[in-house]
Amino acid sequence: MLFPHERKKEKERSQGFYLVTRLRIRMGRGKIEIKRIENSTNRQVTFCKRRNGLLKKAYELSVLCDAEVALIVFSTRGRLYEYANNNIRSTIERYKKACSDSTNTSTVQEINAAYYQQESAKLRQQIQTIQNSNRNLMGDSLSSLSVKELKQVENRLEKAISRIRSKKHELLLVEIENAQKREIELDNENIYLRTKVAEVERYQQHHHQMVSGSEINAIEALASRNYFAHSIMTAGSGSGNGGSYSDPDKKILHLG
Repeated sequence: MLFPHERKKEKERSQGFYLVTRLRIRMGRGKIEIKRIENSTNRQVTFCKRRNGLLKKAYELSVLCDAEVALIVFSTRGRLYEYANNNIRSTIERYKKACSDSTNTSTVQEINAAYYQQESAKLRQQIQTIQNSNRNLMGDSLSSLSVKELKQVENRLEKAISRIRSKKHELLLVEIENAQKREIELDNENIYLRTKVAEVERYQQHHHQMVSGSEINAIEALASRNYFAHSIMTAGSGSGNGGSYSDPDKKILHLG
């Protein structure tokens, strides 16, 4: 059991340890003294780590800055480690030529010109190779090819034809599918148009019947009015002639 003053001291000690720990964390690792590592195991481990980091930095420099980089490292055991984004031998030759007359500006320009000439020659060779390959695929310049080379050309053509047929079949399927969809759309449009035409015909027929019925009723009404008017006029003319109107159904009585 701790007394109150002992608890206070223990709390202060724990707080002090916490502050020291945080201070150490903030300070981070101190600078490592650069000198030869005496322990062979530690030296080998450090070599592997630093070597990988150096190779990574060389790669990043060549990519980010578009620089020609060549790196050569020999371990204590004589093992070679190298990196170059171009041919390492050509880079070394370029370095030798640049160092031989580094004080002469014209020599540096000549070295650069020679380098670009070398690169252009490589590009021309690649273009020539591609052109020859294309001519072989077209069936030209086959006399200089061996049986093995002809077989390689044949295999390339067969693979190309297979890919072309596959792509053509794929496009044909897409076109057929689109044509079928369009056919369905046209059928639906035809059905819709037929329905509309039938509705218009029914409406016109119904309208014609209504108009015909109205005309017949009007004619009948007009005929009825003309008949009654004629009857009235006939009756009136008979009364005006001195009562000579006679009912045909009326019997004539003769007094004796």
